[in-house]
Amino acid sequence: MNWDVVIIGGGAAGFFTAVNIAEHQKKLKIAILERGSEVLSKVKISGGGRCNVTHACFDPKELTLFYPRGEKELLGPFHRFCSGDTISWFEEHGVNLKIEEDNRIFPDTDSSQTIIDCLTGTAKKYNVEVLKGVAVQSIFKKENSWKVETKKGSFQCQYLVFASGSSPKTWEMLSHLGHKVVEPVPSLFTFNIKDKRLEELMGVSTPALVEVKGEKLTAEGSLLITHWGMSGPGILKLSAWGARILAQKNYQFAIQVNWLPNTTKEAVKEQLLTIKKEHGKKAVSKRTEITLPSRLWDKIVEAANIERNTKWADLSAKQFNQLVSQLTEAEFKVNGKSTFKEEFVTAGGIELKEIDFKTMQSKLFQHLYFAGEVLNIDAITGGFNFQNAWTTGFIAAQAIVENAQNNKDEI
Repeated sequence: MNWDVVIIGGGAAGFFTAVNIAEHQKKLKIAILERGSEVLSKVKISGGGRCNVTHACFDPKELTLFYPRGEKELLGPFHRFCSGDTISWFEEHGVNLKIEEDNRIFPDTDSSQTIIDCLTGTAKKYNVEVLKGVAVQSIFKKENSWKVETKKGSFQCQYLVFASGSSPKTWEMLSHLGHKVVEPVPSLFTFNIKDKRLEELMGVSTPALVEVKGEKLTAEGSLLITHWGMSGPGILKLSAWGARILAQKNYQFAIQVNWLPNTTKEAVKEQLLTIKKEHGKKAVSKRTEITLPSRLWDKIVEAANIERNTKWADLSAKQFNQLVSQLTEAEFKVNGKSTFKEEFVTAGGIELKEIDFKTMQSKLFQHLYFAGEVLNIDAITGGFNFQNAWTTGFIAAQAIVENAQNNKDEI
């Protein structure tokens, strides 16, 4: 089977690459090979089934700061196709998007099926062949073309695009071809913690500053207490930036939590001294000016060995110092991790130095392109991983379109 373009992977990056080629080079014969029985499966579950398409961050430099791996390399690509371009592209293809309070962007239907229908519909409109249940077994370079072997036959093409996501088998094939693969480790995950202080607090969410003890790893953001430990944006940031360090620790480490992230230990001490002086007759459990969820405050007071009816005026120096410590530097032991919802993101993939980010083409092989998470690029949660897929897919498509235009005689 001879094709002009074969794209391995029927996810966000694969489809976006295909439709952006097809729209501008309608005569090219394009095939998407998807090993699974369904395409765009990650799009379907993203954002709780609503699809967090991208993030309302429109400055390329600022946008790169959300990528623990890929920050430097994505600056140029984001100047060419950024979050605003994503919004425009989908609106031009009949999908209205909305920005929520936390700057995440979703289709106004609140359904990921809207995005799936847009991409599959556009692919169908431009005669992109979508082949499901086609697992790639090997790839070969044949002079000016590529040969892709599958259990369902061979595919020969001039342009080959890998948009296969976090696929160990794909990485192994590319490694045999000569590309360096950075070993993958989980990137977005929550912390498993068993601690009396967290019991009966499931669902409590509050801003916090979290630090991995013994490492220069800190993150600030909302911390969500779950039945298995801690989650929320603050924890997920820490897991993304600390992906490799925490993997080396086999996910056994200690964290320190400041429940009042915008306040230093000394400032908290001064604040509590003022409360002690002005509200001496009140029970410590009443909390006064300390702005924390009441259930969390109760646990912190208990952890400081303060009885529920103890008045501020009756606090011993030891209890007072323990209260300050539990508020600003509470230590917790992490014992393992859990995948964040149904989403699985890895740090690892094709070595970025081997990619030309002006075209997304391999520096080792002509007409071999990459898009999405197959590369050693990952981001925190919030629509950033999809933006990487849209941007790299768009640039790969643009490069193939221009190459095909300049080499009409070869097509």
